[in-house]
Amino acid sequence: MSGSLTIGDFSRATFLSVKTLRHYHRVGLLEPSDVDPVTGYRRYTTHQIPTAQVIRRFRDLDMPLDDIGSVLRAPDQATRSQLIAAHLTRLERTLADTQRAVASLRDLLEHPSPPAAIEHRRLPATVAAGISATVDVVDLAAWYQGALGEICATLSAQGIASGGPPGGIYANELFSEERGEATVFLPTEGDVRAVGRVGPFTAPPTELAVITHIGSHADVDRSYGALATYVSEHTLAIEGPVREYYLVGRHDTDDEQVWRTEIGWPIFDTVQGPN
Repeated sequence: MSGSLTIGDFSRATFLSVKTLRHYHRVGLLEPSDVDPVTGYRRYTTHQIPTAQVIRRFRDLDMPLDDIGSVLRAPDQATRSQLIAAHLTRLERTLADTQRAVASLRDLLEHPSPPAAIEHRRLPATVAAGISATVDVVDLAAWYQGALGEICATLSAQGIASGGPPGGIYANELFSEERGEATVFLPTEGDVRAVGRVGPFTAPPTELAVITHIGSHADVDRSYGALATYVSEHTLAIEGPVREYYLVGRHDTDDEQVWRTEIGWPIFDTVQGPN
């Protein structure tokens, strides 16, 4: 037989505040066993204490209330275990992201960046297959992966070989306004026929100050900072979108430590052309 507890006593028994218990009642996560129709006073049974304890521990693991409700309502242990495992996987990813951020911050504080190796490079117009879109910066990485995969599949279907590493051209608004024009392209050794989002694209000629970023893009801002410092101190910067070339990236390997990305900042013409 279960005992009956006031909301105050149930709060003390479960370490869940009265405010929290009222919220859980409103969202249907943990409903009292009885609510007085006149006073509105809530009462709980001692049988509900284990459920409250489970909810509290899931909240300690930052599980959303909707997900906790799904676990509690799961029809069998296998379904319940699957839901919990999915959340633990999300926690592991979050932990890994936090650990990378901490390592990057510690490295930034303890090891100021050495002088960066930066070169000037003049690039001719490049025939390519490309996809362009207006993108939110938070979606940029996922959009790039999808676009590059679509380009590669299109070239394979048309029997066209790539003529160099993939690249991206990114409007300044992507950085300043968090939304702007982005183009991902892959140089080709033949003319691509437009299919779906993929179409022929010519990367315009440009002159760039180029730095090579090695490793994960989590701290790519350090390379951008070094490059901006260089072009500013040498009074070279001009208006125009930045470029990135992915010499080794996610499409080549999951090992982020060996990724190599060339970042190009537009500069004025420093190389004498032919007379």
